[in-house]
Amino acid sequence: MKGRRVGYPKIHRVLLTTPEGFFFLSLVYAKSGQAEPERVVGKRILRVLRGEAVWPPPVWLMRQAGRYLAEYRAVRAQAGDFIALCMTPDLAAEVTLQPVRRFGMDAAILFSDILILPWALGYGLRFAEGEGPVLPKLVPGDIAGLSLARLAAALAPVAETIRLVRAGLDPAAALIGFAGGPFTVACYMVEGGGSKDHLRTRLMAHAEPAAFDRLMDVLTEATIASLTLQAEAGAEVVMLFDSWAGVLSPALFRRHVAKPAAEITAALKARFPALPVIGFPRLSGGLLGLYAAISGVDAVGMDTATEPERAAELVGPRVALQGNLDPAALLAGGAALAAETARILDALRGRPHIFNLGHGIFPETPPAHVADLLAQIRAS
Repeated sequence: MKGRRVGYPKIHRVLLTTPEGFFFLSLVYAKSGQAEPERVVGKRILRVLRGEAVWPPPVWLMRQAGRYLAEYRAVRAQAGDFIALCMTPDLAAEVTLQPVRRFGMDAAILFSDILILPWALGYGLRFAEGEGPVLPKLVPGDIAGLSLARLAAALAPVAETIRLVRAGLDPAAALIGFAGGPFTVACYMVEGGGSKDHLRTRLMAHAEPAAFDRLMDVLTEATIASLTLQAEAGAEVVMLFDSWAGVLSPALFRRHVAKPAAEITAALKARFPALPVIGFPRLSGGLLGLYAAISGVDAVGMDTATEPERAAELVGPRVALQGNLDPAALLAGGAALAAETARILDALRGRPHIFNLGHGIFPETPPAHVADLLAQIRAS
């Protein structure tokens, strides 16, 4: 360990750092030279994910690197193509760091997309202007063509992006890696893109369960490999985005959302015991507690429709909560933003909580509203 001393009369404060990035603050009495431990401190988000109620809570925002920032739009234009932006380490690292530089977020989240995973497996993907992602509509015969063997080479630029971000990140901020939940990734593959009801996916899960299980097994294994690569490159936290978890019946939710999350979490914890995992089973409602119990994640993200007090009851004291400001309130700003922010802060004070949104930032959001949000949280 290395120490840095700041002098006070009779007392010195010694800040010690470990290779893992944790900081230990002790009181050292000048006459005796004996150190009396005061408390363990460190990156605020990591403290919450270890079960500490930090006040004010740490904050980062879903889609915090995005089109609402002029500096992002400039880099996006330079890249020319969304997949190229995700897979060009210098550019992806730059947009990852932009919101931390501008707002002082407590975490950066890797700039990428959940559909980079099927792309890395050799499945077709393009992003059409105004349409979002476009993929071939998967049928059971396509599953055998998904290649786990090409995954490491295809994702090598993602690992390099993480290394560049860690080198340029504020030491007080943590870096979050992520992947889509296997069910949500499957939705995009089976539907061929976005969908209002995910009917083809749900029908396949009911009518062709063996084929759908094979797809989920491949995607679960690929997700473990992707998040392992991210952790090895320097991600300090990982997050599973299961955006369409809430479209399933309770039985299928358990089978295709909670169970894969448990397999992913267990595999990561076996390799990286101290790596925190955040799960976001969006729209899961009353199944949030079941997800927390089965998955073994360290924190659960709440969507906008979730009552924070009810979420705390469902997940219990072991699991931290993340969320859940309505992005529309952030877009509105002013009194609406202040009232909603205060409500969430009051509801979750005294328990482990990471302040975030219930979904991603709208592109129309004024950056000044994000600055106002952080100022209110930090002043609370």
